[in-house]
Amino acid sequence: MTKLPKLLSNASLLGLSSEDLQQFACQEGEKAFRGRQIHEWIYQRGAKSLDSISVLPKKWRDSLESKGIRIGRLDEINRVVAEDETLKLLMGTIDGEIIETVGIPTDKRLTVCVSSQIGCPMGCKFCATGKGGLNRSLNVNEIVDQVISVRETMNRRPTHVVFMGMGEPLLNIRNVLDSIECLTNDIGIGQRKITVSTVGIPNTLPDLAKLAQDRLGRVKFTLAVSLHAPNQTLRELIIPSASSYPIDSLLKDCKKYIELTGRRVSFEYILLGGLNDKDIHAEQLADLMRGFQSHVNLIAYNPIAEENFKRPSQFRVNAFRELLENRGVAVSVRASRGRDKDAACGQLRRQTIDKIRIN
Repeated sequence: MTKLPKLLSNASLLGLSSEDLQQFACQEGEKAFRGRQIHEWIYQRGAKSLDSISVLPKKWRDSLESKGIRIGRLDEINRVVAEDETLKLLMGTIDGEIIETVGIPTDKRLTVCVSSQIGCPMGCKFCATGKGGLNRSLNVNEIVDQVISVRETMNRRPTHVVFMGMGEPLLNIRNVLDSIECLTNDIGIGQRKITVSTVGIPNTLPDLAKLAQDRLGRVKFTLAVSLHAPNQTLRELIIPSASSYPIDSLLKDCKKYIELTGRRVSFEYILLGGLNDKDIHAEQLADLMRGFQSHVNLIAYNPIAEENFKRPSQFRVNAFRELLENRGVAVSVRASRGRDKDAACGQLRRQTIDKIRIN
């Protein structure tokens, strides 16, 4: 399936496959190998402009630029590195917006936390991103470039990608799936090392399974559902949009997704001190997970200025995990990275753009 029609509206070559670019070159009256050259320079050499692809005829480069065709790379606006070496990049778009992305290194892996939208409409109470609402969804080139930019900045090949940055991926699902295809086929990050996170959009998970199968073939990426509460009342308090999506319906859709894809679902659970981290909550969560092919990922809350939630003690985190384990639930605790530079889970925010413009 060609993506060339998208080029007419987006005018960006980044995100197109080698086959797409070869077809593009032929449509332009050039030989197919010119498309392969563009592909190499974009994905392997990190070319940021057509003019920098010196192997292409200058006349053709000038012609493409006159038509508004561009590679579609973003401009680096700012970078900050936390004490634990977590990197936060601020990338500028062609329309003057700013995207935040995070590189999380360990000895054996480099995870890139990518954004799928500028802002977010979901309004989760613990998350800074949604405080300014949604501006727009990201194009494929804007998603893929986050991974390439982290690779270049850290001079290291990314091993994992998580769609857990700014935005709700399922509200931009076609571009997210096209990005996954590009990351897999053109950059070389296997689907099994890619995670798509969602807070839950009514009636979308079965459609996601079908769309992913149509676009990617067999679905191998991990779906992570942001649950954050073991009952509907508490979930609506933490995630106001959950009022339109009862937790029972969400879990039913998760089971349908598992049936369609054969893939386990991961559940994200942010522990908010004194609110959803009590023993009774762990027991209720274990009951919800009964009979599920699933995994629970616990995340200690990372404070943001707009809310007064508390980060739980390490004792409560450990106790919550142990209660789940004793009930037979597969569980892990995600280490917080980049907290000192507002790069940790839930801390990315659109207000950064105002700080940059002021400075």
